[in-house]
Amino acid sequence: MKILVTGFDPFGGETVNPAWEAVSRLPDHIGGAEILRLQVPTVFGKAPEAVLQMAEREKPDYIVAVGQAAGRTAITPERIAINYEEASIPDNAGFQPSGSPVVEGGPDGYFSLLPVREMVEAIRDAGLPGKVSNTAGTFVCNHLMYHILHACCTRFPGVRGGFIHVPCIPEQQAGHPEWFALELSEIVKGLTAALEVLARE
Repeated sequence: MKILVTGFDPFGGETVNPAWEAVSRLPDHIGGAEILRLQVPTVFGKAPEAVLQMAEREKPDYIVAVGQAAGRTAITPERIAINYEEASIPDNAGFQPSGSPVVEGGPDGYFSLLPVREMVEAIRDAGLPGKVSNTAGTFVCNHLMYHILHACCTRFPGVRGGFIHVPCIPEQQAGHPEWFALELSEIVKGLTAALEVLARE
């Protein structure tokens, strides 16, 4: 079994993104599943292009994208992606959509193909805060999640995909003391627990 796990590069003036920092530190194998890692740009269009090109090449069984959600107090598997994008800040290429579909003519939304409740339970069993989220936002995270699920339904039958948001890490609190933070090692532990659920399926 192969699990492709992706994380974004820093954005919004930050010098670090806990999503990629955690993904890059995942073990090579989790529960017998091979872990493939990919850093993706925080750029509309280019993020899904990079992920789907690797999926075409590596043919993973699962695609799990990971992103930063500043202010969240738990590791949060996402339940749904919506066919809408709107950004309060520009992406890393300077693009800032103000209300447009992710995929023209696509469904209004896609539910995650991952067992989100079971993943949350595993995160909590590992002693970490976990919670199901019902909004992936309308920035590049939702954009990527929607494209992954759209591809699972149209291009990659049998592949299951979804998205997990993670909190910030302590070093980001220097500029944002109000942000909740988890130690990077804890985020790695939580993601590993969630991915173990997939490896057992």
